Amino acid sequence: MPDSPSQTAATSATPGRIDTSKPHSARFWNYFVGGKDNYEVDREIGDEIKEIFPGLVDVAVTSRHFLGRAVRHLAVDKGIRQFLDVGTGLPTADNTHQVAQRVAPDSRIVYVDNDPVVLAHAHALLTSTREGRTAYLDADLYDPEAVLEAAAGTLDFSRPVALMILNTLGHVADHEQARELVRRLMAGLPSGSHLVISDSTATSEGMIAASEAYNASGAVPYYVRSVDEIGGFFEGLELVEPGIVQVTKWRPDADDSANFDVDAYCGVGRKP
Repeated sequence: MPDSPSQTAATSATPGRIDTSKPHSARFWNYFVGGKDNYEVDREIGDEIKEIFPGLVDVAVTSRHFLGRAVRHLAVDKGIRQFLDVGTGLPTADNTHQVAQRVAPDSRIVYVDNDPVVLAHAHALLTSTREGRTAYLDADLYDPEAVLEAAAGTLDFSRPVALMILNTLGHVADHEQARELVRRLMAGLPSGSHLVISDSTATSEGMIAASEAYNASGAVPYYVRSVDEIGGFFEGLELVEPGIVQVTKWRPDADDSANFDVDAYCGVGRKP
């Protein structure tokens, strides 16, 4: 780990906890966005799903692009300097801290995951500008209060925070439980904080078939939801324009050539 006051070390991973006999969502997604932190079992189901629904690769790539645009918008246009990224997944290019600190070097970012695969790669996330700070927490989405308590060691909850939950809530099978987890996390954040969510959606037969194939592979299941269900996560918040839209349609850059339809929706909402 880098020895710097701007970085916080994560708990050491236990290699024996990493199961390479079954596909893994973070490694599977890493394969789809062109990363190298995946195994043959992940590539096999990835290739199988590409045959069923090639559009899932576009979902993975354009969802990553949405992350960058959302973080830049919040840092540049809204003045947000604190980001709580829950369910961060494996690091690739342009992670939350890289995007935020590129435009606002004093930004503070806390990554949260309880996955041994992600934990083993946490050192790649623990980089920071000297002015800012980046930390990684081994914590569980299902215990929001513990997440907030631990994140308070790095973030100042008297100032607005951007809560990022990207391509993660599908692991929570029950929609009402997922909404409650989001509500509990947002309840601990002050006025002016923002919620950023993106997820795959059950908006085509191809995506539904891809989801079913993935869930039948032995991996931890991932459930795709309706657009209305994605919108329900923002109840009580002020939606930032253009509202709940496909990830390719949320404030695309002027030169963005990826402005096409995908089975993934997103939104950004402000806490009054």
